[in-house]
Formats: sequence, structure tokens, C-alpha cells
Amino acid sequence: MLEIKRATPDDAERAFEIRREAIRGQCIGAYSAEQLALWTRGHASDGYSVLMEKQFYMGWLNDEPVATGMLDLADGEIGALFVLPAYMGQGLGKAMLAHLEGVARQQAIEQVVLDATLNAVSFYSACGYVGDEQAVYRSPSGLVLACVPMVKRLRVMSPA
Repeated sequence: MLEIKRATPDDAERAFEIRREAIRGQCIGAYSAEQLALWTRGHASDGYSVLMEKQFYMGWLNDEPVATGMLDLADGEIGALFVLPAYMGQGLGKAMLAHLEGVARQQAIEQVVLDATLNAVSFYSACGYVGDEQAVYRSPSGLVLACVPMVKRLRVMSPA
């Protein structure tokens, strides 16, 4: 069973590696080799490590980090959902997504949004996200990727 814990600054480099491996393992064919190279270059210290200060989580199996996910509370945006290629197809991404949605519900966030990579649209659709129009994602590093903005309404937990 996936154990999900808040990430710490010490987790930044491993989280970045999970991201890199997931992109290289799952996004081939959806994006060009040039885009993949730009997307996966660098190190956590190049700016990714600051995400550990947000609602950033790591999923662990047998004391090994295998998945990541983040919720930006200010925007209700889910991001950084990555699973190591060797663990894909085991429901770990769904477990992390459900955890992030639970955090959003606890914060009374009624709707979450995300920018799905082209290879992940069917995954998010199967999880109840809606959106089918392509847009362009532009990262601060200059990366330009096609994506699909998606949204999901949440049932907010009532106070006990």
C-alpha cells in the first residue's frame, strides 16, 4: 500500500529524479526529443526544490519513494503528479491524486484544476476530470508544451 507523506526539503532531489524518470518513461511519443531533453534537464536546485515548501507529497512503497504530487492551495491546482515507470499501472497515481483531492476538500476547495500532458489526458478523464481542448503550457525555463487544461468539482467535507 502506498504511504503518502509531506515532502521535506531533503526530498527535493529524489522528487526531481522521480519526475525526470516518469517524463522520460511516459511522454515519449507525445512530445519531441528536444522537448523531453529541455523538460528533464537540470537539478532540483534549479528551482524545483522550492516546491517542497508547498503541499508537496511523496508516495512510498517499502521505504522507497516512488511517486510525487502537489496541490497549490492558492489556485486549487494539482501538479507534479509523477510515478516511477517501474510502478506505473499499479494504481499509485490514482492513490496520490485521491490524496491531493482529499487535501483540497479539507481546505474547502470546491474545484481543482490541472494541465494534463497529452499522454495523461485519458488517466485524468478516468478520474473524473473534464477538459478536451489543447492549450500551450509555457514554463519559466522556456519550455513550451501542448497540454489539456482539465477541471474537477469536488464535494467539500461538511464540518463535523
